[in-house]
Amino acid sequence: MTPMTPRTTFTDALATARRPLIMEVKRQDADGRDLTGGRSVAEIVRGYEEAGAPCISVVTGRWFGGTEDLLAEVAALTPLPLLRKDFLTSRRQLERSRELGASAVLLTAKVLPAGSLARLTNHALDCGLTPFVEVAGAAEAASVHRGAQCVVAVNNKDIATRERLPGDVDRGAALLPDLLRTGTRFPVSASAIDTPTRAAALLHQGFTALLMGTTLLTTPSLPTWCTTFDTARAR
Repeated sequence: MTPMTPRTTFTDALATARRPLIMEVKRQDADGRDLTGGRSVAEIVRGYEEAGAPCISVVTGRWFGGTEDLLAEVAALTPLPLLRKDFLTSRRQLERSRELGASAVLLTAKVLPAGSLARLTNHALDCGLTPFVEVAGAAEAASVHRGAQCVVAVNNKDIATRERLPGDVDRGAALLPDLLRTGTRFPVSASAIDTPTRAAALLHQGFTALLMGTTLLTTPSLPTWCTTFDTARAR
């Protein structure tokens, strides 16, 4: 196999993105419904590359039918920086993520005590990984450690219900000031973003990037969705 171009860092890719959408590879939704539509992982990744994704999120969590092998497969297909999305709670999991090709790792404030979040943030940075810290409230945002070196994302859905209920993008948007107080240069709105117009509005409100999975995986035409998004964003 021909060696790939070395991956840029996750944050550098976001900083220079023309279309700041972190596009997600996810096998199924929280209710177990297939999201691939008969496509191979290679086809999905190629579609994201053609759509100008700066980064790709890869869900390895079992709620969504993910595995570590999925991350390794995506890493072999693209030089784009990859986020490993799973409930990561140990230093070894971070090291393993790096071995599998991740450039960033999800750290979920709701499941990590503040001390653990700080230790894992430090270790991720020591490993050359970008901490992608997910919060769902002001108190969780206040627990973010070394925020200037992290991507900080608000989850518009509730992991307490395994993300099976509709999300609330407006609730997430209300937390933008709390995200900015962490010092992050990359506040992200994640999940439950359903239309190109809504996506563009979130960027207009001050989010730097958006993380999107189900909507992009199920749209009848990703190029059309992205063109509509670009038009809405330019208004």
